Amino acid sequence: MDSALRDCLEEIIRQAHAIQQYTSRLTLDAYRQDDKTQAAVERRFEIIGEALNRIAKIDSTVVKRIRDYKNIIAFRNILAHGYDHVDPVLVWGVIEGDVLQLLDDVAALLENEGD
Repeated sequence: MDSALRDCLEEIIRQAHAIQQYTSRLTLDAYRQDDKTQAAVERRFEIIGEALNRIAKIDSTVVKRIRDYKNIIAFRNILAHGYDHVDPVLVWGVIEGDVLQLLDDVAALLENEGD
């Protein structure tokens, strides 16, 4: 596996774990009240989306093995460019519904890097 590709995959893992750490003890209501955590989580999602963009440029077959990668990249674009319209409830839904799946997919790619 190309080192740049591996670096991007490892970065996604780091960022997703940070999101989990920031939100593990929060409820949706607590998250909605915490501007700092919202900003930190949104930034981590932006980095994840950018890493996926880079992976797509390095090896399009690898990025296709990450479920919903197009939606994650689109989510990154919303966060970066539509920052004034970001709904914390939507972000919370992504945290609860998609981060574990992303971690599973990326971990599987790293485990099978010789394949």
